[in-house]
Amino acid sequence: MAITITGGATLTGGANMGTGGSPTPSGGGFQGSNYGYASGGYLTNRVSTIDKFSFTSDGNASDVGDLTEVITGAAGQSSTVSGYRSGGANPSGPDSTIDKFSFSTDGNATSVGSLSVSRGNGSGQSSTVNGYTSGGQQVGVGSSYIIDKFPFSTDADATDVGDLVQRRQSAAGHSSSDNGYVSSPIFAIEKFTFASDSNATYVGDLERDRSAPAGQSSSSSGYTSGNAGTSNLGFEKFSFISDGNGTDVGDLTVDRSYCSGTSSTDSGYTSGGTAAGNAKVNVIDKFPFASDDNATDVGDLTGDRYGAAGQQY
Repeated sequence: MAITITGGATLTGGANMGTGGSPTPSGGGFQGSNYGYASGGYLTNRVSTIDKFSFTSDGNASDVGDLTEVITGAAGQSSTVSGYRSGGANPSGPDSTIDKFSFSTDGNATSVGSLSVSRGNGSGQSSTVNGYTSGGQQVGVGSSYIIDKFPFSTDADATDVGDLVQRRQSAAGHSSSDNGYVSSPIFAIEKFTFASDSNATYVGDLERDRSAPAGQSSSSSGYTSGNAGTSNLGFEKFSFISDGNGTDVGDLTVDRSYCSGTSSTDSGYTSGGTAAGNAKVNVIDKFPFASDDNATDVGDLTGDRYGAAGQQY
């Protein structure tokens, strides 16, 4: 699956990608206790839809608003009060827009800033005070290594605060209370600190070279789910407590890639994506953080689509 953008460039990644965040589990951000969101994506065309689904009871998502433009391959971030999408690809090409939408009331997003460089298929992370967009694809450059940061306390543009070890796009994004992570493609797991602006460091490898996976985060581990390839079912876990490699801990219910990731305090969620034969899916899968186990199908998005950004509240 490839996302072609105006000008002949191709965005080859999926969504995510993101799971961002990093306050304490009760404080939102990288984990929510109320709702998960999937924003934007590609159905028969790019869409602006913001879907919301419950973390407290299994069920289908509902359409609660729209982003400021139709977009796919955006990164997702979450503060304690708002969801964000940054970058992506609109019909004209890679985008730099940062959108914000409220968690307390359903409604449309507003544009609140811009990334330092237009790009799609980046990974999203969130600290208690900032959103991060790492990597992605730039026209004329290919895969990016830029780590951008933007504040949650005020609407403002992002600034370039560091570099990934390797240029990459279509990677999963994760967040602990102290660090942001990107995992795959090319196996590698990288980490950068929230406490100070700096470059990322290499901290481990996944078992499988996963392309366009989704990212989830528990309080102690990052999860990388899905894969574009011959076997898309599995998901891996790696520790936030100590640097090291990932291990395969379970399977999704549907082979897929280009899916979005969200995290509650108890479970990881993988939504939408593309399955075998490039068939789009609407399935919302849930897997537990407390034990290594397979995911279960707990609901559907409002439409079959891939390339959405994930947020949680």
